[in-house]
Amino acid sequence: MSELIPDVGYVSLNKFGEQLCGDHVEIVDREDGSLVVVLADGLGSGVKASILSTLTAKIISTMMANGLSLADCVDTIAATLPVCSERQVAYSTFTILRFAGGRTAQIIQFDNPHVILLRDGRPYAYPQDMVEIDGKKIYQADLDLMENDTFVAFSDGALHASVGPVLDLTWDRWAIGQFLETMYDPNATAKTVSSLLAGECRRLYGGRPGDDTTVCTVRLRRRQTVSLMLGPSRDPDDEEGMLASFFAEPGKHIVSGGTTSALAARHLGRELDTTLPAYVDPEIPPTAKLEGVDLVTEGVVTLSRVVEYAQDYLGDNARYAEWGYKKDGASLAARMLFEEATDVNLYIGRAVNPAHQAEGLPIGFDRKMQIADQLSDCLKRMGKAVKTYRF
Repeated sequence: MSELIPDVGYVSLNKFGEQLCGDHVEIVDREDGSLVVVLADGLGSGVKASILSTLTAKIISTMMANGLSLADCVDTIAATLPVCSERQVAYSTFTILRFAGGRTAQIIQFDNPHVILLRDGRPYAYPQDMVEIDGKKIYQADLDLMENDTFVAFSDGALHASVGPVLDLTWDRWAIGQFLETMYDPNATAKTVSSLLAGECRRLYGGRPGDDTTVCTVRLRRRQTVSLMLGPSRDPDDEEGMLASFFAEPGKHIVSGGTTSALAARHLGRELDTTLPAYVDPEIPPTAKLEGVDLVTEGVVTLSRVVEYAQDYLGDNARYAEWGYKKDGASLAARMLFEEATDVNLYIGRAVNPAHQAEGLPIGFDRKMQIADQLSDCLKRMGKAVKTYRF
């Protein structure tokens, strides 16, 4: 098992007025622990650019993931891409990030802005060599990885933001590196880093991007397990087994639901502290405290909000400010699951809560199961290793 786990997240801004983005990100995560990430930028914008970038990213990622050479990839792209009828060229720039077992990385770049590597939170000047393949100057770098190494790749739309309505002509690759250093948080996910930079580009563009803009980040981190329990077992005879298995899991533990937290307190032989916390959000039920548990929350209402945040996170992450710093139960759970966890264990009890069965209440048994399934799906799409146990 690899010590360092790559966390990948990207955000794209369409050129104003375009329905499709001319940039494309392709990710191939193989069972042997290797990872290939390709960011391609097609010539122009709109449908044609989208076709060029998608083909380029898919061809390169598939070929490199299967061990073919860079020269083979370039030759295949040249032979495959459709020629633009107006400009008589088939052109797409690309950036390739290839990781081998969480130990080494290779950066390959053709005509895209060069990747910024944050090491210890600061831009790191990595050595690279230039090779020429079929007349194309391609830059390569091979690196040994360190914990929290953060690779930030971006299309040229990020640089073109300098001539947006805000007109910040100092906005160049160096300035982007300084921005990333200023905003650096060792606990931030790759998606959050990409969102912050894309958000700054959007601001510089005055909300109307003049070019397709994509930011793709890969962050190397240690494996961290978070286990969450929602609801008691359907069979009371299984409760102790469920609780014993849950608390035997390594890492951090979240217990959600009033009945569930009472059972956890009894299992641990400790008192559940339901004193109102200093921070209370009127929309989210308050948290409780239990020694031996990292977070105790209410169940369905809180996790419904976590699912909302997760669905937004998988899109443009526009609601990050709602959960990234607040201390209500949903925000705390979101940070643990989205930012801290690489592996998530979901312990879902299938007992029916009689208090939820009254007519008109929107939090019945089916809703609880739906939330569990939605949360599992979102976490998997974030790249988490998710296991679900139902009792």
